[in-house]
Amino acid sequence: MEDNFDVLSDTNIPWDHLRNSTVLVTGATGLVGGALIRTLSALSAKNNHSMRLIGHGRDKSKGQATARDHGMEFICGDIRVPSSLSEITGGLDYIFHCAAITKSSDMMEKPADVITTEVDGTRNMLELAKDRDCKSFVYLSSMEVYGQTHLREVAESDLGYLDLSNPRSSYPESKRLCEMMCSAYMAQYGLPVKIARLARTFGAGTPNDESDMRVASQFARKAIEGNDIELHTLGNSIANCCYTTDAVRGLLTILLKGKPGEAYNIANPAASATVREMAELVANDVCGGKIKAIINVPEDLQKRGYAPDVGFTLNVDKLKALGWAPKHGLGEMYRRMIADWQGF
Repeated sequence: MEDNFDVLSDTNIPWDHLRNSTVLVTGATGLVGGALIRTLSALSAKNNHSMRLIGHGRDKSKGQATARDHGMEFICGDIRVPSSLSEITGGLDYIFHCAAITKSSDMMEKPADVITTEVDGTRNMLELAKDRDCKSFVYLSSMEVYGQTHLREVAESDLGYLDLSNPRSSYPESKRLCEMMCSAYMAQYGLPVKIARLARTFGAGTPNDESDMRVASQFARKAIEGNDIELHTLGNSIANCCYTTDAVRGLLTILLKGKPGEAYNIANPAASATVREMAELVANDVCGGKIKAIINVPEDLQKRGYAPDVGFTLNVDKLKALGWAPKHGLGEMYRRMIADWQGF
């Protein structure tokens, strides 16, 4: 697969560190977790790295299918329950903790579940990593931890304001607490934890799921259908984006070259655009002007759980200093995702 080659050809990543290792990925049935599994499986097959690959997730049927296709051991369970990890035997060299509730409507309707999944799940994973002498642990955080800020460019130390009376803040605030827990385990136990703050990540490998209401998936679906893109906001929020394989390369770079206790932004600043600009790019460039981007703000906008407008782009100098650089621009991200969905 072209995307696997895209990652495995990255000579900046010290691949030999993964040889004969055991790697655990939580959230293995999600977009990023699944992309990591595919990449690590391809690495093991291509270079005979003899990796033991373990995935943990809630979707049993999807997890079992991934296990069959990619030589993964799959464990189905709720990350909040310590016993769901009891089936994992032996040492754990590397851990990617990707499990989270990322659906915006759930953040409004089930904020307690969002918080407990993050906080209890992350605590369970940190304890597991401590007990199994983990060499490197990457916690997948989010650019949403930055909240609201007047800054036009945001680096890793530039945290802004979060409204704690808004249930939608359950996601970014719990991410902040989990980052603090990671720092605490680093300080108290010497656990080599690194933090990755991801921008909107999509591309080939993104599931074509009708229930996925994220902007990127909705725009791609409209492009395939040949229908106009309908914006439910004015589209002024800046979308910080990153292609799937660029994110995977970033995560592997952080795992193997990142400094314990540090946070790293993963984004492609050149792919940043307002939501309206993104819609117009899909309509005009990707679809050749065959569809339009129109604005139709619904009366129940507040109930839909959209994140507050973002007015900044992410600074990625810290990750670039480790030798990483994004490759894929916004138009290519959409074209590759649409081609993947259409089976091309």
